[in-house]
Amino acid sequence: MAVSATPEIYTQTIVLLTGAVVAAPLFNRLGLGTVLGYLAAGVILGPIAGIVQNGTDILHFAELGVVFLLFIVGLEMKPSRLWSLRKDILGLGSVQVVLCGLVLSLISYTVIARVPVALVAGFGLALSSTAYVLQMLKSNHETNTPHGRKAFSVLLFQDIAIIPMLAILPLLSYSSNQGSHWSAFLIAIAAIAIVVLVGNYLLNPLLRLISNAGAPEVMIAAALLLVFGSAMLMQSVGLSMALGSFLAGVMLAESSFKIELEANIEPFRGILLGLFFIAVGLSLQVDVMLENWLAILLLVILAMLVKSVIIYIAVRLFGASNSTAIRTAAILSQHGEFGFVLFTSAASIFVLSSQDASFLISIVVLSMVLTPLADFLGKKLVDLTEPADHMDEDFEGAEGSSVLIIGFSRMGQVVSQAMLAAGEEVTVIDNNPTVIRQASKFGFRIFFGNGERKDVLQSAGIADCQMVCVCTHLPEVTNRTIDLIASEYPDIPIYARAFDRAHTLQLMDKPVKFHTRETFESALSLGHQMLQGLGRTSEAAEIIIEDVRRRDEARLLDQYHEGLYAGQDHLHTTPVVQPEPLIEPAHEAEALDERSREFIEEAKREEA
Repeated sequence: MAVSATPEIYTQTIVLLTGAVVAAPLFNRLGLGTVLGYLAAGVILGPIAGIVQNGTDILHFAELGVVFLLFIVGLEMKPSRLWSLRKDILGLGSVQVVLCGLVLSLISYTVIARVPVALVAGFGLALSSTAYVLQMLKSNHETNTPHGRKAFSVLLFQDIAIIPMLAILPLLSYSSNQGSHWSAFLIAIAAIAIVVLVGNYLLNPLLRLISNAGAPEVMIAAALLLVFGSAMLMQSVGLSMALGSFLAGVMLAESSFKIELEANIEPFRGILLGLFFIAVGLSLQVDVMLENWLAILLLVILAMLVKSVIIYIAVRLFGASNSTAIRTAAILSQHGEFGFVLFTSAASIFVLSSQDASFLISIVVLSMVLTPLADFLGKKLVDLTEPADHMDEDFEGAEGSSVLIIGFSRMGQVVSQAMLAAGEEVTVIDNNPTVIRQASKFGFRIFFGNGERKDVLQSAGIADCQMVCVCTHLPEVTNRTIDLIASEYPDIPIYARAFDRAHTLQLMDKPVKFHTRETFESALSLGHQMLQGLGRTSEAAEIIIEDVRRRDEARLLDQYHEGLYAGQDHLHTTPVVQPEPLIEPAHEAEALDERSREFIEEAKREEA
């Protein structure tokens, strides 16, 4: 019996992988996104072609993709950062769920005219797709944008809100045991406490022990066990598996194993999340959609419009800008995978009929299909309502970083890579909207603001930072920023980018822990390679470069104490060739340090 089942499993696996490999790149190339490609592949392979039949079973397994996704998200969310988002998670999230749930329930009641069904439909449709939205934000490099952070906060509250929704379902049925609900609630709280305690006190020592064993495959197995274990513990007490994996990720956000765990889980997350969206397409009941296509289409459009308007108003009430509110409303306008869970659970206890559940699931799937269009319209609406160079100061989620970089110049970008590679939380502020928009596309945690203002520094979370790096373009801006930080936050060490040699001499008078010229070390690196190109060994070239570096430091000290013209004896210069009598020299002898000559000429002009 097992032997006969094996070929079918292999065949379906090949079919699903083929669908994913073909559809995802094709839809991405068309600008529609990989998620829509996965959905289309599922619809074609299941309801249309009938190649894969057990779409519901695959969906249950593929929900592990959402579990892995929430674990990765949890790894990026330090408890301090999560606490900084508490206003949006508890405030904005609860307002969105309650208002959208009530309004959509009223609309559902006008169609269905049964209160229990209307409540399940309304609050189920109030939930958005965590998997879809986070995948879109990640693909578009918008996770750390203002609307990305707002959307994440609302989604996190929705993931928590599904718990009481599932708990209340039996109350809407004809048979329910009131006494069991309180005990189930207490068991759920105990399970959350277990995950938090184990994550805080046991996981790091265990992972260290496993890592010391020197077997990479064991570390991968440990990562999978961690995700599955936390998810299954939550499911066993009636909570969401995704919530369990998210809590486990948060507990390990400050762990030294964070990067390794993320690298081990990421491949599984990607393929299982793709399988999840294929399974959503597989489980779609085309016959129900065809029988009620007009009603479904109208209700999808109406529900998405209602959700968008309510979310826009809620986000604005919580102090966000117009553009942030529009983008947040657009990307959260669809309905989500937890709607599937709620509707199927309601059908299993006869709150919904199977036909009602299929009808509502069809609405959810179609709304997912329309999400890229909604996001596109949101971007266009922002472009129409705001100038291209307009940007509001919005520092939601900026707190909790260990490093603050002011000015996202070329040097600031490279410095941020070193910090992020070390697992440090980095916040960047810049006052150029173009720079911010470009950096946001690459996923940087960057905010619009002027580092010369104390209120901006406070909002960016400078009080929590271990250090500040000033990488602004203009020397005078850098100097003013350093003076402000040194005056208001004297205990925070300052690192700075010097524009040139003259600026370096200015920074030597300021309370800067370390500063360096933007082009100095890169020029030495280039010189090192050129010497090797001329036949020097790497060791010989390094000795020469170190001599140049030492002479430059000595010259800087002389210039600092004696003035700009001091220390020229430290320069390597081209020997002056005396010309023959009566022959005019073709070129004046000049120092190899071109920048020194420019400074001297500039000083002469200033004296004149």
